[in-house]
Amino acid sequence: MFKINIGAVLVFILLTVCSSAVKAQDTKVGTWGIATVVLPGDSAHKWGGYSEIQTRTNGAFTQFQYYEAKAGVSYDLDKNFTALLGTGTYHTYDYTDLDKGPTTNEFRFWEQMTVNQFLDRFKFEHRYRIEQRWVNGDYRNRFRYRLNMFIPLNHKKIIADTWFISVFDEVFFNNRVPNFERNRISAALGYQVDKSWILQAGWINQRNYTAIQSSAKHNIMLMLMYRINRKNSVEREHVPTTTD
Repeated sequence: MFKINIGAVLVFILLTVCSSAVKAQDTKVGTWGIATVVLPGDSAHKWGGYSEIQTRTNGAFTQFQYYEAKAGVSYDLDKNFTALLGTGTYHTYDYTDLDKGPTTNEFRFWEQMTVNQFLDRFKFEHRYRIEQRWVNGDYRNRFRYRLNMFIPLNHKKIIADTWFISVFDEVFFNNRVPNFERNRISAALGYQVDKSWILQAGWINQRNYTAIQSSAKHNIMLMLMYRINRKNSVEREHVPTTTD
């Protein structure tokens, strides 16, 4: 068992408090819909992967403005360390005039390391990501760190027929001013139906920072995950993380 990273937890709590204390400039509520298929690794199968489709709306279930499609290949270094290579395409629209096509097109590669810690009922996921981005043809780098905590409610592990709470905070940095680009905070209630199907519903607040001002938006999050279970796989507890 790994010792908990106290410094990371303190940063997580501080960011959560600060994000909640700041009044959002944009009080409208949008919607994020996330559908994911995951092939997790285990002790017998080191290689895995995932694919995901996501859509977003400017209003609550209205005014479509964004979609992304991405996939990745993962490798389990051991039961608590997973490396991943991913790629995706991202498109933003003017929701008032969808016919003119995307206003922003992005293509992205990234390298990622995920570290899990299981402390009785508390499950922590540390995710470190480096991104190479082409936004309307302009190349950029970005660096992300996310701390996600899961708490199962009716079992000690997140297994079939388990209700759980998921809370995370993620910070985004880039190599351009302002270097601190974004903060994303989320809280959700989830239910793992069986070995394969997982549902989550909750809230995400995303605050973006520019050289001139900052802006934030609240969003309803709905997530559906299907986990592929291989034959002769070794049973292992997996956290139902969002891959965005």
